[in-house]
Amino acid sequence: MSRQPGRKQENHKISRELFVLTYGALVAQLCKDYEKDEDVNTCLDRMGYGIGIRLIDDFLARSAVKKCRSYSETAEMIAQVAFKMYLGVTPSVSCSSAAGNEFSLILDKNPLVDFVEELPAERASLCYCNLLCGVIRGALEMVHLAAEVTFLQDRLKGDAVTEIGITFLRKAEDRKQKRN
Repeated sequence: MSRQPGRKQENHKISRELFVLTYGALVAQLCKDYEKDEDVNTCLDRMGYGIGIRLIDDFLARSAVKKCRSYSETAEMIAQVAFKMYLGVTPSVSCSSAAGNEFSLILDKNPLVDFVEELPAERASLCYCNLLCGVIRGALEMVHLAAEVTFLQDRLKGDAVTEIGITFLRKAEDRKQKRN
């Protein structure tokens, strides 16, 4: 039996849609379980972190990328390769500090909110896609880059774009170990 040429692409789209719907159900359940939006945000971040520390192995194996030499290369790798590979979108990257350790990923389209019209008024401080921040933070930590990752703007809250801020917390170190 032969495979149909467009089959893999179709399966990818179906699985992404299933993921988006399942993610929406997860967030809805967390909103029922927790009274405070901050608790839901924390839970989503923790879940994302757990995913990120596991996902980095898959990313490194499938992408065959080389070691990034700077924070700007790392930010570009996240946007150009990782987001494209796992979410099918490519955010733009902008550096927002003179020190070169703060970057923004600007998403014109966020696939996690494809089926979400708006957040309820009583959930104004909910960060619906906070899972993404945890994923990025967890993956970066596994390659020894401590970072703070937060949503700076969110279309679900009426902003023009969705913007994720990444601040690398310590200077990159080139450690060369000497062999005895």
